[in-house]
Amino acid sequence: MPKVAYSQEDRARIREALVSVALERMAQQGIQHTTVEQIYQAVGISRTFFYSFFPTKEDLIVETLYLQQPRILAYAQRLMEDPALSWREGVTKFLYACCYGEQNGIAVLTVEDQQRLFHRLSPESYRQFRERQALLFGRLLKCFGVPADRDTVNLFTNLSLTAMVVRRAIPDTLPLFVPEAAEATVTFQIRAIVDCLQSLREIPPED
Repeated sequence: MPKVAYSQEDRARIREALVSVALERMAQQGIQHTTVEQIYQAVGISRTFFYSFFPTKEDLIVETLYLQQPRILAYAQRLMEDPALSWREGVTKFLYACCYGEQNGIAVLTVEDQQRLFHRLSPESYRQFRERQALLFGRLLKCFGVPADRDTVNLFTNLSLTAMVVRRAIPDTLPLFVPEAAEATVTFQIRAIVDCLQSLREIPPED
């Protein structure tokens, strides 16, 4: 007989499992190719019960991104503390890991994913997402030893997301781009980002 009553502890455990499984699947196979059915079946609950936790797939996506934020920051910190890596090597390795997220357990939003989120999230959820995104990128800059003023955070966010999106978009979403140059394009973008961060890091503080 199916269980009809769940304690608060049960619900908290199931919710945590849903987000964890979603992040694992989305990192491996992409957000677009991960279905709600795959997730609730893996956790062992019904479709109806799933929607009592997350009204839409987009709400779940946001939670998975929130779950991975501290993991991404911890990864960056480990790279910065690795004595075998120079500062430049650590930042470069971090950016490569994000651009090739499916190889490193990191879920990355494609252009289509971003458009879907923007159109389906409530204004309040979207506002919260942007705030937490800015907080993450600001903390990453501080981890890299770069002053995290608003303009620098905004620039770093756009530059990083551009590299990730372009890498995932060639050739399906951006068919006029040259697929043979996709990896070289990502390498160039990452090098440019690291150059930019290094220049900001080397600026002496004002008196």
